[in-house]
Amino acid sequence: MKRALITGVTGQDGSYLAEFLLSKGYEVHGLIRRASTFNTDRIDHLYQDPHESDARLFLHYGDLSDSTGIRRVIGKVQPDEVYNLGAQSHVRVSFDQPEYTADIVATGTLRLLDAIRDYIKEKDAQVRVYQAGSSEMFGAAPAPQSEATPFYPRSPYAVGKVAAHWYGVNYREAYGMFVSNGILFNHESPRRGETFVTRKITRALGRIKHGLQDKLFLGNLDAKRDWGFAGDYVEAMWLMLQADAPDDFVVATGETYSVRDFLQTAFSYAGLDWESHVEFDARYLRPTEVDLLLGDASKAQQRLDWKPKVSFQQLVEMMVDYDMDLAAQERTLSDAGHKVPSRKFG
Repeated sequence: MKRALITGVTGQDGSYLAEFLLSKGYEVHGLIRRASTFNTDRIDHLYQDPHESDARLFLHYGDLSDSTGIRRVIGKVQPDEVYNLGAQSHVRVSFDQPEYTADIVATGTLRLLDAIRDYIKEKDAQVRVYQAGSSEMFGAAPAPQSEATPFYPRSPYAVGKVAAHWYGVNYREAYGMFVSNGILFNHESPRRGETFVTRKITRALGRIKHGLQDKLFLGNLDAKRDWGFAGDYVEAMWLMLQADAPDDFVVATGETYSVRDFLQTAFSYAGLDWESHVEFDARYLRPTEVDLLLGDASKAQQRLDWKPKVSFQQLVEMMVDYDMDLAAQERTLSDAGHKVPSRKFG
């Protein structure tokens, strides 16, 4: 039975990856940050009491800011594969917390790679590493963007991801480590964080449809992104670590849509006019914008035999359906006299 360690296991990608690896027969270990409230909602359906004999998902406290803790977990887990998905991943927030973002996204990756390097040397082990890159690394580079496109990051988050990418390349070349960089374009799902624009839209749409709020406030509607389904993209991560040799791969759909397109598709599916409910708020603009991201994933298609399965329309409908159900539950509670949280999505 292969053992995998996932940093960021409680996030959108981590939950889909854990699900995928368990379906492949893996023993899965996840690194989680300690919090005073439970933050494992996305993986609760996978979790079993570790005392049960058939349990295959195990969680360990740790943080990418703590090299001692990282080394301890790696020594305990003895993984065959490590997937580094942990990050401060919100681009707009990275402008407000640039130092923290750099420490976790860039230096956190360096800490992890160095801990794995020492473990490999001490135990004469074989460990394959997946480093989660981002299309944000391309930033202002002309589209379409492929593995050969020069990086032009436009946010502290993107700069941190570029550093992490090159740390991965350096450790691969300097120490012969199996490190593959996945440069994933935007990937969404019903498990997407509620402060990210796609989920913010579908979450607000559900509440508007059910009379729980009236307005949604957004920033740049003209930004264009290559949006895919996170469940498809975690398979590409796994395929990279099954290849004969490590490499760097763009993972994308090859199609681009604006935030306005996403709004139109989502509201139209719900039978509403988005222009009656959406208003502009400059607070959501970035100091430096990324106008167009469009990925060329031909290398992944040829070398890994990977292609996206879920279309843009299907993705939007999937997210709207999920958030409609969530809003309907809120409406039922409200009608029964229970207080519904006053926080609005948007």
